[in-house]
Amino acid sequence: MSNDTTQIIDAEAHCDGPCGVYDPASARIAGEAVQSMTKKMLALECPDLNNGGAMAAYLNTMSRYAAIKEDEAQKCKDELLVLWTDFFKPQHLESIPNLHDTFWQAAKLCSACKVEVSAEHAQELMDAIENIHNMFWNVKGRGEISWIRAS
Repeated sequence: MSNDTTQIIDAEAHCDGPCGVYDPASARIAGEAVQSMTKKMLALECPDLNNGGAMAAYLNTMSRYAAIKEDEAQKCKDELLVLWTDFFKPQHLESIPNLHDTFWQAAKLCSACKVEVSAEHAQELMDAIENIHNMFWNVKGRGEISWIRAS
């Protein structure tokens, strides 16, 4: 005779590990790195193509900047997606009707910044992150949290 003592316990969590620690600052830092690397890439001057040593140094520096830019754009996208999918809930759409479009556009900007060297898109990404920063802190009832950049 089986004595089934299994109990069903309802548990609610908004993510896989309900730590409750969210902050758009990590997306901002990654976005700032994207913008910084973009500016550095655009400012880097190509040397005389006949100067092998200078050309090697240029290509090395440019490839390092590009790798950092792409890595940071992906980090930014990952951080934004965590906020979008884990922190924000359906009830937030009532007070922020453009929430989904804002995050979707920001994620698209992260992708654009990975494949392009565009100062315009890097700035648009930073503007989108600032908008998300304001949404986030307003939802938490702390709209007084200032947008402060590290760079």
